[in-house]
Amino acid sequence: MEQLWFTALLNRLFGGPVTSLLLALGIHPHHPVAPISNSFAMEVVVMLLLITFFIAVRLRLSVDQPGGLQHTMEGIEGFIGNMGEEIIGHHYRPYQPYLVALGLFILTSNLIGIIPSFESPTAVPVVPLGCALLTWFYYHFQGLRSNGFGYFKHFMGPVWWLAPLMLPIEIFSHTARLLSLTVRLFANMFAGEMVTLVFFSLVPIGVPIIFEGLHIGVSLIQTYIFVILACVYLGEATAHEH
Repeated sequence: MEQLWFTALLNRLFGGPVTSLLLALGIHPHHPVAPISNSFAMEVVVMLLLITFFIAVRLRLSVDQPGGLQHTMEGIEGFIGNMGEEIIGHHYRPYQPYLVALGLFILTSNLIGIIPSFESPTAVPVVPLGCALLTWFYYHFQGLRSNGFGYFKHFMGPVWWLAPLMLPIEIFSHTARLLSLTVRLFANMFAGEMVTLVFFSLVPIGVPIIFEGLHIGVSLIQTYIFVILACVYLGEATAHEH
């Protein structure tokens, strides 16, 4: 495994304790000397960047003289809020913080790959899978919280005698959402990374800038698609039958 410089730094500082912890849990890392992967290291970078951004926004909050960071954050929150209201409905507000955090994490993870010596963690399957699993469990939890055990009626179909047919179909459909969310994000980001790397190796000056622009475009589109699908799933799960 070729380590990025930040991955090598984390392994040098925390590799031993991490390996000991994994072994104590019965997990045998493929590289005991360097148990921390590039994708995990990049997730740490993304987390640190977002925490720094949130702290900077919080420290500069102002009603009278809002700064650029505050305008940026308000714009992001407003955009996702409008999306949530249109798709989920007027009861979207409790889910807005999760959707904003999800969108910022995915977008930052996508875009960090354009920085030299970094790579997009979303170009590795385990990271999109983690986002998909978290969203999957989140919307089911909110569905149960909103509708109680009546939430399971969503899986039974409109009439009781269709339940034996509809239940396996609904279970398969909801499980397929995990695959759909994971593969769509991973495949697009992996392809974008590979195309950019190929053209950087062939023509290191000029031409790759075009593909960096395409990488930014794909990053924005894939973030939008992931968040909008999360809104759709939340809207379906929390809808009240009349």
